[in-house]
Amino acid sequence: MVCAWNSSWGNKGVSMKNSVEVKNISFSYGKTEILNDLSLDIKEGEFMVLLGPSGCGKTTLLNCIAGLLDLTDGQIWIEDDNVTWKEPKDRHIGMVFQSYALYPSMTVEKNLSFGLRMMGTAKDLINEKIKKAANLLQINELLKRKPSQLSGGQRQRVAIGRALVRDAKVFLFDEPLSNLDAKLRAELRYEIKKLHRDLSNTMIYVTHDQIEAMTLADRISVMKDGLIQQLDTPKQIYNKPANLFVAGFIGSPSMNFLNAKFKKSNQNIIVGNKQIDISKYENINKLINDQEVVFGIRPENINIEKNENSIQCKVELVEPMGADTLVWTSFEGNPISIRLEGSSNFNLNDEISISFDINKSSIFDSKSEERI
Repeated sequence: MVCAWNSSWGNKGVSMKNSVEVKNISFSYGKTEILNDLSLDIKEGEFMVLLGPSGCGKTTLLNCIAGLLDLTDGQIWIEDDNVTWKEPKDRHIGMVFQSYALYPSMTVEKNLSFGLRMMGTAKDLINEKIKKAANLLQINELLKRKPSQLSGGQRQRVAIGRALVRDAKVFLFDEPLSNLDAKLRAELRYEIKKLHRDLSNTMIYVTHDQIEAMTLADRISVMKDGLIQQLDTPKQIYNKPANLFVAGFIGSPSMNFLNAKFKKSNQNIIVGNKQIDISKYENINKLINDQEVVFGIRPENINIEKNENSIQCKVELVEPMGADTLVWTSFEGNPISIRLEGSSNFNLNDEISISFDINKSSIFDSKSEERI
């Protein structure tokens, strides 16, 4: 086996070769089907994030890749090796858990070296690998401490280091930051991103936190009910969500939605008693006359201005957020959030006129909930 330290040190970027191939896998707990005929290709050197709400199947998928769960059907390949029925230790992976999973009675150094010692790795090579991992993660001064003497962020660095010292071709992260406070999460996000840049190993990362997904991923696999809803870059998923679920799940606050009906004669949608010109929408030719649709618009793509397309509303809530200010209003019973500059000054019950940037809007079919 080629040592990953040597072959992957330094930024090589994402190649076109597949590093992990998930081929038509299914997994069930008894009669409960968690994954059904799911396929996913992950490129060599790619940072793939599995994103979705609790119970969507993302951790189950990661555990199937890791070999912690046996498939009901399908195959998993890692680096051109069919690992479907191989033990986790034989899958060329390093795994970082949410709970750190450190041995409390061992020092950091012993925790890092434990797996290597169990495999009979030469002492000099163990020391070399620990030194590299410790330098990379800046935990040199922690090597003689025990986990109880470490902060949460330090423990997670050690857990990552334990995965790094293995000859891992693929690193798997199972919500590694969820036990940390907001400041530490931001710091560790930066460290993990930098780590991927320096190593260029393939990384698969499970989270329900969209900020982690958007900032870390080369591509995001958004999951719901054991199915991949959309697989694309963070930018594409944010700007052109494939369906209503993705549109509502990504973004904070999420996309605004208005129920409407399309009128082909004047290329308008009707929301309540208001007609809105959507002639600039990129896929307007795919809309059918009298089609029931959901009009979606991000908070930052709403302008406070009066024109022939604007809607009259009343300010219902103002949330100052420092760099931004969120103004909440509603129209025809639909709540609407508007993201403005932090210096914006509005008061409760102020009358405002809002208009939408149609070029940056999304329109979904009401029945299928798919993007048009």
